[in-house]
Parts: sequence; C-alpha cells; structure tokens
Amino acid sequence: MIQISPACRDALQDWLQGQKALRDASDHTISAYRTDVTGFLSFMTEHHAAPQGLSALQRISVADMRAWLAHCRNGGIGSRSLARKLSAVKTFYRWLAEREGFEPTAVLSVRSPKFQAKLPRPLAEDAAKAVLETVELQASEPWVAARDVAVITLLYGCGLRISEALGLKGDVVPLGSSLNILGKGKKERIVPVIPAARHAVSHYLDLSPWPVEQDGPLFRGVRSGPLNPRQIQGVMARTRAQLGLPASATPHALRHSFATHLLKAGGDLRAIQELLGHASLSTTQAYTAVDTAHLMEVYNRTHPKA
Repeated sequence: MIQISPACRDALQDWLQGQKALRDASDHTISAYRTDVTGFLSFMTEHHAAPQGLSALQRISVADMRAWLAHCRNGGIGSRSLARKLSAVKTFYRWLAEREGFEPTAVLSVRSPKFQAKLPRPLAEDAAKAVLETVELQASEPWVAARDVAVITLLYGCGLRISEALGLKGDVVPLGSSLNILGKGKKERIVPVIPAARHAVSHYLDLSPWPVEQDGPLFRGVRSGPLNPRQIQGVMARTRAQLGLPASATPHALRHSFATHLLKAGGDLRAIQELLGHASLSTTQAYTAVDTAHLMEVYNRTHPKA
C-alpha cells in the first residue's frame, strides 16, 4: 500500500477535524472524505515515484489531475463517485492553499464529470398502502410485528430516515401531534405525526416486553438492545417479495413516497423541504421531476394524439 508523507497525513487530519468541528460533518462524511483524499494523495505519491510533501502538493499540475481522473476511470469508478471524490479533493485543497499560502488553481479548475442525477424511486400509493398492511405478516411474535409496523409507518407517514426513526428515545412517548427530529448535520426540524403513526407506536408499546426508558431506544430488538436497521431492511425485503415489488422498494423509498405523494396532493415544495430536512431546495426539487415524469407517461399513454 502506498504511504503518504507524515506532513500530508497531519494536514489531512487537521482538515478533517475542522470539518467535524466547524461544519458538523457526520462520521460517515468524515470517513468518505478521508478515503477519497487519502486515495488521491497516495496516487500522487505513486505517480511521481516520490513522497509528496506539502511543497510537492503545491506544484500539482492540470496534467497530474488528468492522470488521477484517468486512473479512477480505469479503476471502474463511475461519474457520480468520481464527482464526489473530486469535490472532497477540492475542498481539502481550498483549505490547504489558504493555510499554506499557495495558488490551487490547477486543482480547482478541473471540471467535475457530468452525470445524470438519480431520481427518487417512490412506491405507488396503492403499493405503499399494501406494504403497511403486509409488514405485520413477516414476524411470528405479535410485538415484533407491531414494532415493524410502527417503524414503517413513521417512515412513510412522517418522512423519516430509518436512522431518525430508530434513533428515537423513550422520551418521545406518548407521541403528540409532532416530533422534533435531529437529522443530518444535526439539523433540527419539526414533523407532524399522523394519527396512524401514533396508533402504531402505541400498539407496539402495549405489546412490547421491554419497559420504556426515557433515555433508552424507543424501538428495541428481541434481546432488548437498540433495533438494528438491518432488521427493518430485512422485513422490507420479505414484504416486497411477497407483494412482487421491485428491489427499489426499500425503507428509504418510503420516505421518497411520503414526499412524492404529498407533492401530488398539492403540497408546497418549500413545506416538503422542511418536512424532509433537506438543506437545499434543489434536493427536494427532484420530486417535481418524478411527478413530471409520471405526468408525461400518463400523457403519452392516454392522449388521443400521442
């Protein structure tokens, strides 16, 4: 394995600590940054056949950047992943250039590869309803079935991420008309709780063999520990197999379905952005593309002159 210089390693660690402290980046984001930038620095060490200290990094050229991009392409890295890697490298270089006082134009001028943004893949309304009705059939123990229904109902009925639903503590019960959710980047938002979700959580708690603890997890596994996301993913996999749904029918697809069905019902895009906890409206606008694609499909299928 190619080693990067101690100076580069220390600089990378300082940058990551800054991202964590100042930008409140998640552990997942920090890990991805570390992997992407370390890979870039390792490539430059091998490419130049010499350790790349901080002074050497300042001399990286456009040709060096093209060589790295070609190396990534040859390694089977797609445009979307390569764009993410380049973004991490550029962010690191902006910070490093400011700290060390050099001009980072060669790195920052490289254009990000173009890629077609993936649209959310929501379930149809009847399919989402069928999921809610079928989930409870996947468990033999009534309390486990009630637990799974409660989690799935929160994902679809409130638009929660699976990590947000499973991160709820006992202090949220009894559920009221809204929930304070701490989402990505520790951004707090308030989401309304529909009666079906309140009933599902209440039913689960009535059957659960584990007492509710204020600081303990709301949703527990069969051995009383925090419920693992893989359990819900497995329940969803069995449910979609039973219903004949595509592989895209995942727990996260229920969150997409929540947004899409709200939009189709006339929901305001800004309000949906707040409910989902998106930092940028452009992220939420992907759902308008889904809605438009569906509309055009219906148009092409039914219009008399289509």
